[in-house]
Amino acid sequence: MVNRAVWETLHKELAAAGATLVAVSKTKPASDIKELYDLGQRHFGENYVQELVSKQAELPADIQWHYIGHLQSNKVKYIAPFVHLVHAVDSFGLLKEINKQAAKNSRVIDVLLQMHIADEETKFGMDEADIFELMEYYTAQKEDMQNVRICGLMGMASNTDDEQKIRSEFARLNNFFIHLAETSFLGKPYFAIRSIGMSSDYHIALAEGGNMVRIGSMLFGNR
Repeated sequence: MVNRAVWETLHKELAAAGATLVAVSKTKPASDIKELYDLGQRHFGENYVQELVSKQAELPADIQWHYIGHLQSNKVKYIAPFVHLVHAVDSFGLLKEINKQAAKNSRVIDVLLQMHIADEETKFGMDEADIFELMEYYTAQKEDMQNVRICGLMGMASNTDDEQKIRSEFARLNNFFIHLAETSFLGKPYFAIRSIGMSSDYHIALAEGGNMVRIGSMLFGNR
């Protein structure tokens, strides 16, 4: 069941902050997504390829689907025809596969690089050195990588009640984003997204430069 009042509040708050709300709809039925869609929500995030493909076929065509989970290279082909933004690119191999499948579908797919900012080793992502190395590969092979576009960074904070720790992790990502944006790697107007913050910490994310938040439980209830 969708919490309409919460969506309306979030929608206004994030619009005022210039941030995009991605409604995390994983495991939720298409009927819940359609209810939120009818209110005006267009960005939805999914973690599982099969579930995303099924929902995309059933729901309105103008939904902008975000793939926010860990994406395996052999699954890219299933979402390449329609995915709006891939949030969690954590290797150059995955970036190349997204480019390959995008070319087959005559598309350019936007992606974010996942930066590891949390303490937990179980979280995916690259550190600053890894991202610099990926950027160097990307720049060197730019002529062969015309169907994928790096639009920013994504990160997940530590699972903790320590707000100062969360704040420092988000600030680290934002500071590195600014550094990247100022380098010769990209310097493009589309390199603009910092996807940080979820239901429990999105206020901190907004204060630390985030402009895309991934909200699930506040909108759809606990899973």
